[in-house]
Amino acid sequence: MSQHKVVLLLGSNLGDQKKNLETALEKIKDAGNEIISVSEFLISDPVEFESSNIFCNIAAIILTKLSPIQLLDLIKVIEKEMGRINDSAVTEGYTDRIIDIDIVKFNGIKFISKRLELPHQKHLFEREFSRILLKDFI
Repeated sequence: MSQHKVVLLLGSNLGDQKKNLETALEKIKDAGNEIISVSEFLISDPVEFESSNIFCNIAAIILTKLSPIQLLDLIKVIEKEMGRINDSAVTEGYTDRIIDIDIVKFNGIKFISKRLELPHQKHLFEREFSRILLKDFI
């Protein structure tokens, strides 16, 4: 089974944000994925919703044997295990969150389903904090 190079963005704006990001990366690694590179932490304001809680964000490159949907399923399990209650895809809006993990690119493939679109257009082209984090990863 081949390894897939994947770019992830992780964010947290509740609790110990840096610890949340580190815990999420550890869970991704513990699930059998290899962490290749991790960006510096970046502090940013919430995007597309109002909150007094600022975000701490990182980008990461991983190698995985999972398919895009298998990786998405893993990410959703990790988010739930860490205490994320509201999934923006379900609530159709953004709220404060302990952890948010997005798949930005997956081996350069284009993939569109009801649950996942690759590459992640908003992170690549619309969100300033994403462009800053991804500048050395894309």
